[in-house]
Amino acid sequence: MKKKLLLGVGLATMLMLAACGSTTKTDTEKTGDKEAAHYPLTIENFAKAEGSEQWDKKEQTFDKAPERIMANTRPAAELLLHLGLGDKIVGVGADFGAVDESVATEYAKLPILSSDYVGKEVTLGTNPDLVFGRGGLFDNAEWGVGTVDSLNDMGVKTYVLESSVTGGTYESVYKDIKNLGEIFEVQDKADAFIKELKEKQKTIAGKLDSIKEHKTFAYLHTNDPKELYIYPANGETFFNDAFTMVKLDNVFKEEKGDVSIETLIATDPDVLILPNWDGSDLIPVRDAIYANPKLSSMKAIKNKQLYIVDYNYMFGYGYSTIDGMEALAKEMYPDLFK
Repeated sequence: MKKKLLLGVGLATMLMLAACGSTTKTDTEKTGDKEAAHYPLTIENFAKAEGSEQWDKKEQTFDKAPERIMANTRPAAELLLHLGLGDKIVGVGADFGAVDESVATEYAKLPILSSDYVGKEVTLGTNPDLVFGRGGLFDNAEWGVGTVDSLNDMGVKTYVLESSVTGGTYESVYKDIKNLGEIFEVQDKADAFIKELKEKQKTIAGKLDSIKEHKTFAYLHTNDPKELYIYPANGETFFNDAFTMVKLDNVFKEEKGDVSIETLIATDPDVLILPNWDGSDLIPVRDAIYANPKLSSMKAIKNKQLYIVDYNYMFGYGYSTIDGMEALAKEMYPDLFK
């Protein structure tokens, strides 16, 4: 009887071990099946021929999640950090502009390639399997990371931010985040970040609900009060869409050529926007523009409606643009944000 009991216990133990081994194998197989089901993954993205201004759709197929990402601007890198991908970033170009304090600690750990735009040689020196970021920098010029086609020909995948190509809007940011969630299998983080941004956008819209009419604005692409250059931003659909969040319309967005000072004065927009590239104090520049006798008849000058906006909020083509527009709205309409 005792012998039979021991045999029964031994047999039960063997069956339990077999079951555990079987369970472990099944879980591994399930993980493998999940990855196999997700990849290869094809994402519709963009490319343009060298020297062309025309962006065309081009698919990128991923057999697995990229492991080495070169981000061509600070905003591009900060977006990756929000999705928990900091350990995959092997280089960051164009390290300038507004800082997203919510990821500042993680950003400080990243390998910064330059405070300016970086070229193809530097980009390839990071041995990337994905080059990611602003579309205008995908060029073979000395300031460009290489064209999409040239990088793809070398086996390097690319992702051009949809927000940064002609036709892009702030809504495109949500699509970019969703696509990154798919590429890296971090869909939950992507969805959560999209939700956070949409709630912020909704809050700003609610604060400005009482403003029924849009104001007009012109963009002064300079930090030198003696050299005023009006950039019409024709075709800059993301830029122009972003300002509509705060009920501002670019008065020159249909202009394809240069805009003279005389035309600016005659058009007389409600608001003037001045960029800040490096976080320096531009109050003296703003005051000098206010004091320019040639502009004295303009209502934006009379009403002190010249606002300084960080360059990355306008031309970073990223999620942080909403922070810049919120800051601008608070400056324009402080009573609505009390």
